[in-house]
Amino acid sequence: MRQPTRWEQIGQANPDRSVWYIERFRAMAAQGADLAGEARLIDAMVPRGSRILDAGSGPGRVGGELARRGHVVVGVDVDPLLVEAAQAEHPESTWLVGDLAELDLDDRFDIAVMAGNVLTFVAEGTEVEVLRRIGNVLTPEGRLVIGFGAGRGYAFDRLPDDAGAAGLRIDQRFSTWDLRPFGPGSEFLVAVLSRA
Repeated sequence: MRQPTRWEQIGQANPDRSVWYIERFRAMAAQGADLAGEARLIDAMVPRGSRILDAGSGPGRVGGELARRGHVVVGVDVDPLLVEAAQAEHPESTWLVGDLAELDLDDRFDIAVMAGNVLTFVAEGTEVEVLRRIGNVLTPEGRLVIGFGAGRGYAFDRLPDDAGAAGLRIDQRFSTWDLRPFGPGSEFLVAVLSRA
C-alpha cells in the first residue's frame, strides 16, 4: 500500500490547502509578483524545445512558464486539484496525477525541475526512491534541479547521500534560484544534479 506523501497528509488535516495554494499564486501573479525565477534558470540550462519534467508541478506555475518559452513540458503532481488547475491554465502541456515515488514514464527528459520545496513534501523515507525514479527518466546528459528551504524536515546535508544512493551526483549548489553562493548560513538550497 502506498504511503501518503507529506502534502497529502497536510491535505487530510486541512482540506482547503490545495485551493488556498492555487489562489495564493493567482493573487501573487495578479499583483505583479515575479513568479518565473525558477523557470528562467531552467530555460537558461537547456536549448529551446527541450523536454522538461516538472516534478511536483503543483498548478503549473513553473512548467507553464517553460512551455511559454518553447519547451515541451510534462508535469506530475500527487494532488488532483493542483493538476486540474495546471490543465486549465496551461493546456499546451501534459499534466499527470501521480506520486513521484512511483514515477514510471516512457518519456526521457533533458532536464527535470523540483521547485517549491517538493522534496520536503514527498512521503517520509521515499526521498531516495523519488530521486532514483526522476534520474531514470533523464537522458544520459540530463540534469535535475531541486530547490527547497531549511527547517522543512529534510536537512540539506541529507541530499548528497540520498542522491548518491539514487545514482545521482550533485554538480552545483546555490542558495537562490538566481545562483547566489551556497554557504553555512544559507536558508535555501538549489542543487543541480546529474546521473553519476
